[in-house]
Formats: sequence, C-alpha cells, structure tokens
Amino acid sequence: MKKSKIIEDYDNYVIPNYARNPIVLVKGEGVYVWDEDGKRYLDLFSGWAVSSLGHCHPNVTKATQDQAATLVHVPNIFYSEPQGRLAKYISENSFNGQCFFCNSGAEANEAAIKLARIHSFPKGKYKIITMKDSFHGRTMATVTATAQPKYHRGFAPLVEGFSYVSFNNLGEAEDAVDDKTCGIMLETVQGEGGINVADKDYMTGLRKICDDNDILLILDEVQCGMGRTGKYFAYQHYDITPDIMTLAKALGNGTAVGAMETTKEIAKSLVPGSHASTFGGNPLACATSAAVFETIEAEGLLDKAAKMGDYIFDQLGNMAKELDVIKEVRGIGLMIGIELKIPAAETVKKCSDAGLLLNCTHDTVIRIMPQLNVKQEHIDEGLGILKDILKSV
Repeated sequence: MKKSKIIEDYDNYVIPNYARNPIVLVKGEGVYVWDEDGKRYLDLFSGWAVSSLGHCHPNVTKATQDQAATLVHVPNIFYSEPQGRLAKYISENSFNGQCFFCNSGAEANEAAIKLARIHSFPKGKYKIITMKDSFHGRTMATVTATAQPKYHRGFAPLVEGFSYVSFNNLGEAEDAVDDKTCGIMLETVQGEGGINVADKDYMTGLRKICDDNDILLILDEVQCGMGRTGKYFAYQHYDITPDIMTLAKALGNGTAVGAMETTKEIAKSLVPGSHASTFGGNPLACATSAAVFETIEAEGLLDKAAKMGDYIFDQLGNMAKELDVIKEVRGIGLMIGIELKIPAAETVKKCSDAGLLLNCTHDTVIRIMPQLNVKQEHIDEGLGILKDILKSV
C-alpha cells in the first residue's frame, strides 16, 4: 500500500490525537528502521525507550513466535508458566516482591495508586504526593498524578487526593506530608520532564520520610527501568528499596506489557476482586518479556549500557564545549538529555530528515535513549549527524 493511501486511511479512520510525522515505518532491525520509501533511519530514541534490545531481536522474536503458536491468552483464574517465570525474573532482580501484571505503564501506575490507597484505607490515609514535571500516564488517576498542567487541561475535575512538590527538593516533600498521606510517588529519573536525575541524598531522604511517617514509597520505573541506567532498575543506584515499583516500556521490547511489584506484606492488601486486568500477564506478553531478561543476562547488557553511556557523555561533553547552543547535558546510563538554549523541536525534525530519530521533550531538551546493545559506531554515526545540525542552527 502506498504511503499516501496509508496516511489517507489514518485521516479518515484514526482519531488525530497524536502529532504524527509524515513517515510510514514498515520494517525494523537492530538499531535501524525503514520507511515505505526504503529510507533507513538510525533509531537512537527506541520509541520512548521501548525497543531497548533493538527492533526484532532474534531471541525475543523467537520467544514471541513460539508462544503465539502455543497459547496466547489464559484467563487469570488459571495458571500459566510464562507469568510465573516473568514474575520470578522481576522479583529476583529487584527486592524479592510479588507482581501484578497489566498492559501499560499507565495501568501499572494506576494499580500502584489503588494499592497504596487500599493498603492505607484502614488507617484513614489516601493522599499521594507527586513531583512537578513528572509523567505517570493518561488514565484519570495517573494524569492527575502527573504534575504538569498541560496534561490536565480539559479533564477537570481531577481525582482528589494528589499534591505536587518540586523534584529534588526534600524540604517541600517533608512539608507536604500530613496525617492523610499514604504515598510519595516519583520517577527515579524524570523522562518527559526533561531527563532529571534524582539526587542520592534526596532519595535517601524520601525513604526516611516514608519510614518515619508510615508512608509508601512508590517508584515509577516505566521509562528508566529494565537496564536503561546501567542497572536493572534505577533505584539500585541509591542504596534504597521502594515499597512499590512500576514497569512497562522496555519490559516487553515492543510487546504491550506492564507490571507492578510490591513487597509480599503490602501485596496482601490487593485481595481477590480488588483489582484485575483481563489481558494482564497473558502468556504471549510474559514469554516475550521473560526473553528480554534472558537476553540482557546472556549478552551482558547492563555493563554494556553503562560503558556506552559513559562514552556518549564523554562525546557530548566535548560537543558542548564546541557548541554554545548546548546549555547542559544530563542523565544517567543510556537515558540522556541535551538541553539547548533554544527550542529543540526543529533540531529533532532536521535530524529525522537526515535519517536520525531522536525526541524533543520539555520544549528545549533533546532526548537520546539508544538500545542497550547499541555499538560505538552507531553512536558516532548519530552524534555526527546531530553535531552537524546543531552547528547549522
């Protein structure tokens, strides 16, 4: 089907709630994707950090194909081997908790909010503190938790019980706690907010506030988890443990899957009938996600991500010394933000035209989130394109 016809079908039959680029992608392999015209793009954004093993990784593809030919859906009133296997991988690589499965990051965060409330209901607590510039999803509760007014517009009245404080400001968080507070929820590294990394003292302080006030610490690792920062989960850089953690995006390397993990004690509050997901934990998604863990281990991708992240930061540091348009480079591992002194959208568009896929977030920030198995030659190719375009702007 020709590009014009595909776009025409979208215009006629798909709700235009996305600002789409006029590109029809038809194929992906590793760090590259191809459009309908045969043009190749170097993808150093990985679709919001989803395709973290690259497009169509053979291990993941085989796991998906094998499971699709065996059993796709199992109602959650029965058991299936892939769901238990995936839960074990998550638990043993984090804080030995128990998992609830769903289909997206928004659903995982929704489940975390509900769990925090139902667990704290006997104590009369229901309020949750979240951070300015955060992003937690598009359901009514998660869009309320997202402390960015632009995402609230048109959806009032929002869900009661949320308050917002500044990220990396421990004093504001402490002052916001009252006798109705049941949770503090944040991204360990803010993605949509511009790649803002939590300070170590801040995370340690939040853990202490929660412990001292009988509050749950909820960490949204939907974008920064699954090896993105050089560890399985970003909280592992801080020598703390959350009470609840949420995952999605890279968990399935493109397959729709979300997960919420909590401690075994807190998990007791989510009794049968209190929360559910029809497709959550289906064999197809879980077998695929289990293959993601297996591939990360087999290919040593946590160490590779950390080393390649160091290399990118070195290269960008040199670039920032040459180009006055760069205000700051920040991030951790392979979750990188380049803040410009000008709006970044035009630069990202020019990169796309030149065959490089990046992302603009928070108006002035170029977001780079390559695959965990990206090679130095790919980084050099991409940063070369970006540097030439930044020189021109």
